[in-house]
Amino acid sequence: MFDACYNNYVKINAHTFEGTDPELVLKTVFGYDSFRQNQRKIIQSVLNGKDTLAIMPTGGGKSICYQIPALIFEGITVVVSPLISLMQDQVDSLEASGIHSAFLNSSLTWDDYKKSVDEIKSGEVKIIYVSPEGLSTEKIRQILGSEGLKISCITIDEAHCVSQWGHDFRPDYMEIGSFRALFPDAVMIALTATATENVRQDIIKNLKLNKPQVFVSSFNRENIFLEVQPKRNALDQIVNCINKHYGESGIIYCYSRKAVDELTKVLSDMGFSVLNYHAGLPDNVRAENQDKFVKDKVQIIVATIAFGMGINKPNVRFVINYDLPKSLEEYYQEIGRAGRDGLASTALLLYSPGDINKVRFFFDSSSDPRKAEMRLQGMINFATACSCRRRILLGYFGEAYDPTKATKDCCCDICSCGEIPKVDMTIPVQKLICCIIRTQERFGSSYVIDVLLGSKQKRIIDNGHDRISTWGIGKELCKDDWFQLIDLCIAAGYLTKYGEYSILQITEDGYALLSSKEKVLLQFRRTTLAFPKKSSGERISTEKRIAEKPAADDHQAEEIIKALKAWRRRKADDMNVPPYVIFGDKTLYDIAAKKPGNRSSLLQVYGIGEAKADQFGKSIIAVIEDVMKEEND
Repeated sequence: MFDACYNNYVKINAHTFEGTDPELVLKTVFGYDSFRQNQRKIIQSVLNGKDTLAIMPTGGGKSICYQIPALIFEGITVVVSPLISLMQDQVDSLEASGIHSAFLNSSLTWDDYKKSVDEIKSGEVKIIYVSPEGLSTEKIRQILGSEGLKISCITIDEAHCVSQWGHDFRPDYMEIGSFRALFPDAVMIALTATATENVRQDIIKNLKLNKPQVFVSSFNRENIFLEVQPKRNALDQIVNCINKHYGESGIIYCYSRKAVDELTKVLSDMGFSVLNYHAGLPDNVRAENQDKFVKDKVQIIVATIAFGMGINKPNVRFVINYDLPKSLEEYYQEIGRAGRDGLASTALLLYSPGDINKVRFFFDSSSDPRKAEMRLQGMINFATACSCRRRILLGYFGEAYDPTKATKDCCCDICSCGEIPKVDMTIPVQKLICCIIRTQERFGSSYVIDVLLGSKQKRIIDNGHDRISTWGIGKELCKDDWFQLIDLCIAAGYLTKYGEYSILQITEDGYALLSSKEKVLLQFRRTTLAFPKKSSGERISTEKRIAEKPAADDHQAEEIIKALKAWRRRKADDMNVPPYVIFGDKTLYDIAAKKPGNRSSLLQVYGIGEAKADQFGKSIIAVIEDVMKEEND
């Protein structure tokens, strides 16, 4: 399969671009007309032989920053990558663009491994991917130290793994420094999507970067709409989001394996195309489920955080966090898997204060509980925010957000509704606290709210709580409003939750509030609509969404995209690669808009370089001609 796949590609001579300009490589190989933010500066820093640290958002084009120098350098580039799937994906994409590359890991048969080694030693390969574990072995060090082999660049992908402040710390990354010492003339570039100042300093120190140039690109992913909903009817909320992205790819993150399996079964029983992914599954099942998702053979993956680092799938349209992530770094990495192609996508977080206890439960096993608590507080501040979430998220990474420079109308759920004003909630808060006292601080939110609303449930009557003074006194608010008020009181420090059943308890500040004459001003927004039911949510077909990209009234473009997607799917199956390796959706939209009729016009399409034009050009033009002929008949 290894040979059959890569032998089908049009290949560019490994030494074609040595000493050329980065712009030429960008256009000729990758089909792009211009660099993204900081890419050109980073590439020039590497070409100048300066150690470089590049902090760029997921989907911001990190790979280009080492791939273009690799093609221009005389020698080879070694890329340290944490996952086999990530290596495979990068090699697939490079091969599709005509650049012969290789990886050395345990997924290869012995014959394929020997073939790759021979090609490396003969100079046919410009980019080699290895794991940090593999890099520390004598076997790979001997291969890369072969006589006549020049190592020009060492690239560290997912460099935050070298930092204990990072959320994916990998001890094997600490051995990279000793490898670099074997090749002192090689320039080093470290790349990551999430790095606070502490993480950046760790990367520089632990990788022994020599007076590095540091580039920090904007963390702002404007195409991702940030939304947080109180976790009330979680399944309804999830289904509503899925239906709004009907027919499109999405990831749902859960905290536990049990939650992953249960949610997967429920969604599957409801008829959704869904599979699960977590470390408890057999290796072959986990790999098969990921492969089906990456290749668009299943729409939704429900997973723990074990899923995602090696996923380069550009057309994920939504990411749902079923539980609270442990940190904003983790959250940013997860939502960054949406909209890597730059098209509109959604990040939905379902938040419950009870999730905080689940996260803290694992603090004892943390290498530094103090750091873990600091990261968690940042996540809580984001989830409970009453002002622009994007400003809070970017501020955490040290970036100021200027909404006047935004290209999107609204960036988060709060901004889309306008900032929430503070309103006088003194009386409802007093009623809530009194009801918790009357029920002896023994119950959770749902029970207390039912008492306030005058419920006649059997257990309320059996407990005699239909006869207390606070029974039925809270009918001015609906159930969702009371849940919101409880969350606000917890955030304000008047209430807390404890135990497995999230029992409500009153803090000292809460008791003091009852005897105080001060008003309680909270950023409370009254609920106007209940959450949608399971079958609701506007279903917008993939084809309709796509048709809107080239031109709203271009029916021909819509049909071209349908036909191109079908052709791409067949071609991807034939070559055993994900569809996006051939072309991403953004390229399909541009083809449909421009309707190229020859090779020259194909090269003006976003994402089509020389090799892809040679490889797929005739087929693309034939698809366009067939659709146009049918439309004109």
